[in-house]
Amino acid sequence: MKILGFAGHSGAGKTTLIEQLIPRFSKQGLRVSLIKHAHHAFDIDKPGKDSFRHREAGASEVMLVSSRRWALVRELRDEEEPSLDEQISHMSPCDLLLVEGYKSSRIPKIEIYRPSLGKPRFQDVTMNIVALACDTRNHSESSATMPQLNLNDPDEIARFILEYLQIHPWQFAALPTAALNARPVNAGLC
Repeated sequence: MKILGFAGHSGAGKTTLIEQLIPRFSKQGLRVSLIKHAHHAFDIDKPGKDSFRHREAGASEVMLVSSRRWALVRELRDEEEPSLDEQISHMSPCDLLLVEGYKSSRIPKIEIYRPSLGKPRFQDVTMNIVALACDTRNHSESSATMPQLNLNDPDEIARFILEYLQIHPWQFAALPTAALNARPVNAGLC
């Protein structure tokens, strides 16, 4: 599977951009998945619901299942937060795995940057930044060799990602869903 991350300060527009990219890739026949890192406590369950009560009672894992989706919630309690590699190993096979957050990981990333936030850019070398998506062109702090993408043009960013990762959606558009699901996790697309 091909993996690309998105890094940026809070409020820069990472989630919004990813939300615009996913349908563009899906329409081209790609199976897209996402891992989002949260920097604080979060809960996908609601207080008072049975599954919430079971976790609160001490269950290590609770799986919620319906005819439309399932979710597994694992309480870490005194365990360390799992690494990105560990989380990737839990993902089902897909063509493109997008990662929001995990800015210190070694995966290639697009930095989402808005000068209006008044926060500094990340360091390209230490964070494996491969492109800058910004709401202003020719940002003076960016490297002359770093591709600059228009944050307000998700089509341009989608084309860059497909080219950078050497993904050719036409190779998969004609395959039946069963064939897409049968591909091994570590199979390359090209």
